[in-house]
Amino acid sequence: MQPAASAAAPALEQLDAAVAEMVQATGASVALVYLLPPGERVLHLALVSGAPGHITAPWARIDLGAPIPVADAVREERLVWLGGREEVAQRYPRLGLVLPYDFMLAAAPITNGTAAGGLVLLWPIFRPPEPSPTERAAIDAFCRTAWGVLQQAADNGHLALPVDTPRVLSPPTSRIPDRDEALAGVSFAERLPVGCCAMDLDGHITFINSAATELVGAGAAVLRGARPWEALLWMREPVFEDHYRAAVVSRQPTSFTALRPPDTWLSFQLYPDASGISVHITPAAGPEGSGARRHPLPSAELAGVTSLYHLMHLAAALTEAVGVQEVVDLVADQIVPAFGPQAMAILTAEEGRLRHIGYRGYTVELMDLLDAQPLTAHTPTARVLSTGVPSFFATFAELQREYPSAVHLDDMASWAFLPLIASDRVVGSLVLAYARPHSFTPAERAVLTSLAGLVAQALDRSRLYDTKHELAHTLQSVLLPHTLPRVQGLDVAARYLPAGRGMDIGGDFYDLIRRDDATVTVAIGDVQGHSITAAALMGQVRTAVHAHATIGTPPGEVLARTNRLLVDLDPGLFTSCLIAHIDLAQHRAHLATAGHPPPILRHPDGRTEILQMTPGLLLGIDPDNSYPTTEIPLPPGSMLALYTDGLVEIPGTDVEDTTAELAHQLTHLEGRTMDDIADALVQYATASAPRHDDIALLLIQASAEQ
Repeated sequence: MQPAASAAAPALEQLDAAVAEMVQATGASVALVYLLPPGERVLHLALVSGAPGHITAPWARIDLGAPIPVADAVREERLVWLGGREEVAQRYPRLGLVLPYDFMLAAAPITNGTAAGGLVLLWPIFRPPEPSPTERAAIDAFCRTAWGVLQQAADNGHLALPVDTPRVLSPPTSRIPDRDEALAGVSFAERLPVGCCAMDLDGHITFINSAATELVGAGAAVLRGARPWEALLWMREPVFEDHYRAAVVSRQPTSFTALRPPDTWLSFQLYPDASGISVHITPAAGPEGSGARRHPLPSAELAGVTSLYHLMHLAAALTEAVGVQEVVDLVADQIVPAFGPQAMAILTAEEGRLRHIGYRGYTVELMDLLDAQPLTAHTPTARVLSTGVPSFFATFAELQREYPSAVHLDDMASWAFLPLIASDRVVGSLVLAYARPHSFTPAERAVLTSLAGLVAQALDRSRLYDTKHELAHTLQSVLLPHTLPRVQGLDVAARYLPAGRGMDIGGDFYDLIRRDDATVTVAIGDVQGHSITAAALMGQVRTAVHAHATIGTPPGEVLARTNRLLVDLDPGLFTSCLIAHIDLAQHRAHLATAGHPPPILRHPDGRTEILQMTPGLLLGIDPDNSYPTTEIPLPPGSMLALYTDGLVEIPGTDVEDTTAELAHQLTHLEGRTMDDIADALVQYATASAPRHDDIALLLIQASAEQ
């Protein structure tokens, strides 16, 4: 491993320097650099400047499809700018929920045609509302530099940065005092009649004067190197940690008062900068009427505010997850970095045995040992699933006392075994493992148990989604042709893409009906909606079209007869359809349309034309409607592109413009196979903007004469 690390060192140094230069040029308080490994759809947090790891942990891994600014910036290859708390909450509610502080944010893609990662910058709210030209130039310059460094590292066979643990850059250092000046500074602080202390960005106390230790009631030896809300019992309420987080994120001074039992009120004023936080502590008057009030010490430790924010972040993210695998990936990406374990596994029960459905940090061999273990086995994993009672073990010795036959296989030091309970049913178990001894406080046990409850609900919901998805996929595959018949002198390619999330099923269809060696009928259509009902109606429409076309019914009459059928059925859904009868011997085609997008004809010389046809009404509206037929020449080498509106409709864009652009793309795809052309058209359409409708594409080319 050492040679690879050494080889990557120059790239690390270049990126460190580029981040420092960009932060200085933009005045940003926080910078995050993400990597997008080749072939992946998950951004990995690789570099952090100006923020501690426990605050950035929920965003250590971000799916490209997630509603997060940097994902949007990378996916859409544009700068995302958020001008303050209200805009953050409005456009990215999950981010606003977990970081409810005042800050401005910019996210930019690291790309040069191929995305390599992304950049996130945060600024204090008291700066101008928009990035200046100088700042934009600095952001662009950094993204170009970062792309070049990453590309060079990839060309050399080295990943420039670790993608499992973010590299946290050291804060900028102020001038270093000499010994006499440092001693004078300490003496100055000691003479002050008020308390003062210094914290690093991670929240640890690095200096505290005697007045402050007297005010908070603890010695410097206890406090130095510790976080105040962890060292002092009376500060374990979320207020202190929340103000610390606000100071780090917003870089604005903040203050609050707290009661040191039994009756001493203290005022805390926090002054943050890029290197840490200075804290001013003075006695304060308590709230109105609080003079005689006594606050007993809490009987149980409170959960830290960071853990609560992580829990909220995970809860919000899980509401957006669909499918078991997406839930598993999300849990692995969020729990491992945010809650401290080095390994996790999710297991369910199938036919009386344990089955793992996802893990992170464990080896395949170890998970295979756990797989198929009977639920009756005397192991913590089986027991928590069968009883629904969580178990926590701070050491292996504790675990072995309860399970004498246990074997230490995973090289971990502490474990939490949590039941996944949904609707009063145990649907699985969550195993968290820690590399170092970990004592589970009552507050942490409560947080982890709540976390397991959120995972269980999401897992239960995602299983239902997967079942429906499988049903939808099966139904769709039955209704659409598995293969298209081979016809000599005709090359054909077809594609179907569901709209995306949801049932993954809709009413788009296509078909090719061979009548004899020289004549075929092709059809494409779109039933309104994305549901089982739409798919069932699509099956009826396709069957009707197929039956009429098989006996040689002209295209216009096929549509008229199918239209009367739909009117009689009265499904409450309308259908667009286009039918083309192709005569290969005569090199002619007859087409009729029922409100369907116009076909595109590519001539043998590569020139494309959007065919202008007399449109008929959608099917299912007027039983007496007729559908005129348009005749066109179809010489050898020409191609017809039939498609549904999902390929060309983009919200806010004129469909005529997108159709013209699709025709333009087809012009430049000469010399490729039919499958390559179909893939290129679909890729172009789906890459330009998110699609909210199904896509069907059918390409028919009359082969060039021999």
